[in-house]
Amino acid sequence: MNLTMPDFPENIRMQALISQLNAYIEIYHGGAVELVSFDGKKVRVRLGGACLGCPLSPNTLHGWVEGTIRQFFPDIESVEAVE
Repeated sequence: MNLTMPDFPENIRMQALISQLNAYIEIYHGGAVELVSFDGKKVRVRLGGACLGCPLSPNTLHGWVEGTIRQFFPDIESVEAVE
């Protein structure tokens, strides 16, 4: 039996990935991350909750969010936070 995954568009896969990251960040750290835009090369997210004003939010953005995104989307050029 050969099982294959459906071929969802990139933007749907990105939204699902960000939703999973948000759930983790929300449960374990009280923060939040939401997808603002994705054009195939650049991802823009908004950090919220406990991440607002936290001195470690750059670590969350570049370590967890960007690091995880790059595992699944290796051709991404940048991940940035917007207000």
